[in-house]
Amino acid sequence: MSEQQTPPRQAGNSNGQNDVTHFGFRNVPKSQKASQVAEVFHSVAGKYDLMNDLMSMGIHRLWKRFTIELSGVRPGHQVLDIAGGTGDLTMKFSDLVGPSGKVVLADINASMLQVGRSRLTDRGYAGNIEYVQADAEHLPFPDNNFNAVSIAFGLRNVTDKDQALRDMTRALKPGGKLMVLEFSKPTNPLLSKAYDAYSFSALPLMGQLIAGDSESYKYLAESIRMHPDQETLKGMMENAGLVNCKYYNMTGGIVALHVGIKP
Repeated sequence: MSEQQTPPRQAGNSNGQNDVTHFGFRNVPKSQKASQVAEVFHSVAGKYDLMNDLMSMGIHRLWKRFTIELSGVRPGHQVLDIAGGTGDLTMKFSDLVGPSGKVVLADINASMLQVGRSRLTDRGYAGNIEYVQADAEHLPFPDNNFNAVSIAFGLRNVTDKDQALRDMTRALKPGGKLMVLEFSKPTNPLLSKAYDAYSFSALPLMGQLIAGDSESYKYLAESIRMHPDQETLKGMMENAGLVNCKYYNMTGGIVALHVGIKP
């Protein structure tokens, strides 16, 4: 493994440097991470869907379908899709909740939100979808408001994940479900090595060839490595006040769906 692929020590230490977090493998001030993540997604927004298909060989659609199947969303429900980006989950939720329900597609990044709005409008989705630019750590919604909250491939980019999980829980109705779909840790050592080689070599190369941007895809690979593993994230969700927390490994643990219920 090259030196570039070695994660740094976790930010924050006994000397009180708790105002530092990670941006990929680099430690940065917490106050700067959101703007640096924003630059990444402003850059990739136009090619986001194409790159998702190429990077995952289309398998991301199966991961999202499983998320929808486990959501329990029904007609009339209120759903919040955080980091909803180009709207894959929002479209499916919109079909499920029908005209009597509502789906809020929320994203902190204006470029991603615009791509999502244009894509869904072009496909005839209107009436039960609302678009909101929002920070997952400080959601602009009342307490006990949603039957379901989802965040797909977004939590790893959040600066304060614990705060975001608490605020998502706050926005859920009692009995509501939080679903976190995210890259995780492969359960097989051989798969893990192959996945690392793919992530740190192929992803930046594809980013350069398709989107003209290798650095953003290098960050995406690094952010995946820095994200909490399955058991750690499960514990974080429990600490946020959720119960019956569990996770489902997909594609050998490359991706995991975490689910928790607000009591």
